[in-house]
Amino acid sequence: MKNSSRLRYFIYLSLIIIAGCTTGKNALQKGDYDLSVEKSVSRLQNSPKNSEAMQVLKMAYDLALKDHLRKIEEAKMSNDLFRWESVMYDYQKINQLADNINSCPACLAIIPNPSKYMSELAESKFNAAVARYNSGLGYLNENNRKAAKKAYYEFEKVINLQPNYKDVKAKLEDAYWAAVTRVVVKPILINSNLYKLSGDYFQQQIDQYIAKYARNKFVIFYGEAQATEQKVVPDQVLSLNFDDFVVGQTYIKERVEKLERDSVVIGETRNKKPIYGTVKATLSIFDKNISSSGLLDMSITDWKTKKLVHQQKFPGTYVWRDSWASYKGDDRALSKQQLAITKRREQLPPPPTALFLEFTKPIYNQLVDDISYYYNNY
Repeated sequence: MKNSSRLRYFIYLSLIIIAGCTTGKNALQKGDYDLSVEKSVSRLQNSPKNSEAMQVLKMAYDLALKDHLRKIEEAKMSNDLFRWESVMYDYQKINQLADNINSCPACLAIIPNPSKYMSELAESKFNAAVARYNSGLGYLNENNRKAAKKAYYEFEKVINLQPNYKDVKAKLEDAYWAAVTRVVVKPILINSNLYKLSGDYFQQQIDQYIAKYARNKFVIFYGEAQATEQKVVPDQVLSLNFDDFVVGQTYIKERVEKLERDSVVIGETRNKKPIYGTVKATLSIFDKNISSSGLLDMSITDWKTKKLVHQQKFPGTYVWRDSWASYKGDDRALSKQQLAITKRREQLPPPPTALFLEFTKPIYNQLVDDISYYYNNY
């Protein structure tokens, strides 16, 4: 077969495949009747006289309608508590088929009166809401937080189905507060006036985090003052305390290097010719490290039982560094970098309050990550 003949054959075959896809024939053969109707309708909207799409639509719609009605009858006869949701789904699909056909004049010539089940759909939605409402009541009556959360989601589904069904909005509110875990966060106590302002700033960062916490809507954090003002009875108490902290531990290390450099001009002859020799110097490099560190203990206690339910310790360290140098001898023995550091002078370190804040930064990151992880699916 010549190349041109092969190309024509390939194009012809491609057109046949594309035509079958766009008319919904392939979907019909695979038993996806809804998709077949959708594709044939789309084809007839663009090409009203497409004979294959007409044939596909008539057959696909008839099969789709019968298939959904069969599923509806099977669902109604089942013992599934939530069977009405399956019924509702199939009525919605039937009505969607009708809407698709009604949007296509050429399709209405083939199927003049596509079936719609509006009252049946409304009835199934109502029955589905009743089933979810009763399920929610059952969970709520178990009187525990886990079941209350399930009740909340059941009542949410009721509102989606029947927004004004009975007292569902009030039940949703009841379920929410029965599912909520109230956590009171006690302030950090720092027995040092020197670090009080830094400790207050660290506390403010934590307060801002818990005020914006939204990962789990069933967990609410309260500051201790807020809980007292609102008369909140906590479910848990989160306590934060520094087991220990040290600020400003200073370490100075001196390194001495003997330096030599050859072939350096150290003078000249009477004839003005350079005299080369070796230059020497002693370089003293000083490294100063000021280390500050602490260990924060986080414990979560059940308010009623007073039992510890979660505990973690978070270390944090910050090291402030400085370096400078001096030398004795010939500066030509030093490299440019070595000479530059000799021109530096010892720097004043940050104040202790600033050092305190620096070592709390890694502690804060660990703390909020652990709180988020612990309460994410609580």
